[in-house]
Amino acid sequence: MNLFILGVTGSIGIQTLDIVRASNGDFNVVSVAANRNVKKMKEVIEEFHPSFGSMGKEEDVQILKELYPNIEYGYGKDGLLQAATYGKTGTDLVVNAVVGSAGLAPTVAAIKKKRNIALANKETLVIGGEIIKKLLIENEVTLIPIDSEHSAIMQCMNGEDKKNVSRIIITASGGSFRDLSRSDLKKVTVKDALKHPNWEMGAKITIDSATMMNKGLEVIEAHYLFDMDYDKIETVLHKESIVHSLVEYDDSSIIANLGSPDMRVPINYALYYPVRMPYNGEKLDLIKVGALHFEELSYEQYPCLKLAINAGKEKGLAPATLNAANEAAVSLFLNGKIAFLDIEQIVLECLSIFENVEIIDLDMILQRDEDVKDYVYRKYS
Repeated sequence: MNLFILGVTGSIGIQTLDIVRASNGDFNVVSVAANRNVKKMKEVIEEFHPSFGSMGKEEDVQILKELYPNIEYGYGKDGLLQAATYGKTGTDLVVNAVVGSAGLAPTVAAIKKKRNIALANKETLVIGGEIIKKLLIENEVTLIPIDSEHSAIMQCMNGEDKKNVSRIIITASGGSFRDLSRSDLKKVTVKDALKHPNWEMGAKITIDSATMMNKGLEVIEAHYLFDMDYDKIETVLHKESIVHSLVEYDDSSIIANLGSPDMRVPINYALYYPVRMPYNGEKLDLIKVGALHFEELSYEQYPCLKLAINAGKEKGLAPATLNAANEAAVSLFLNGKIAFLDIEQIVLECLSIFENVEIIDLDMILQRDEDVKDYVYRKYS
């Protein structure tokens, strides 16, 4: 199978390459895209020999061109689109591991190219779910989630009639600050926030996990992935990260997906879908685990969770506004410009200021993304 990996030097991209490396030639890496990590991109090119490579900046492409002149290149937003659509259509899978709203346009382009999608970029469905669902049907394309929670839900629903689903339960680790009070959160640092207790993740998603915005985005994503009403999607705090999600059926039975916290497992499932192939990961030892704990997720403790769910219910441009405000605020926090609790206030402010529009298209989504980010950066930088 031909792979087109967007975000190849990030956490999901690197772990995707681990699966490719162990596959004994099942996958051919045709196209790769990264942002600014030239050092890692060199390693990828030397080991996997892609035909096309893209970077965020033109100057980084020039460095690669001098070292690997036989590869075709692109850069910036256009480079991402080229990476997603490069070459002729065959047995293809685009792995979208781009961080943030930048992942939407290449997903649209890849679907129109009739390439199946392995999706780790949750923003694709969060801000573009209404248009993506139509495109998937029109182009007869399959979208397989990589997020551990949505992969778990998909596996729990395999072979079942979704009409019989009573509710979906998405678990949350609680992130870096799950044991802190709201008053404690006033003084946390970026270094503190990046210490996720269970998962190996990038900086942005680690902060989203701490604010629980990540879980709110996953609720929106689940709504589109599984055609499930919001009142049938719940979240629960589960600190061990052993149960990745659960699905309850009308007969009161619950099917759960359990496993050690290793993103390579859902990546492996997505790459080989619908075949379940072996992966030599850490086996779950239930005796060693001993007990599993579940707690209610409080909207008072995690207001971003409620903001995200409300924006998802509003539809239109509300999710794009929410997501853009969050992306900008998280970036400002990571760069020391604002405090941790300012993130939720900035998101709330933008949702109040920017009017929602119900009937949308791709250009409107991308313009709203740009407008909200410009507003936040101008006011708070």
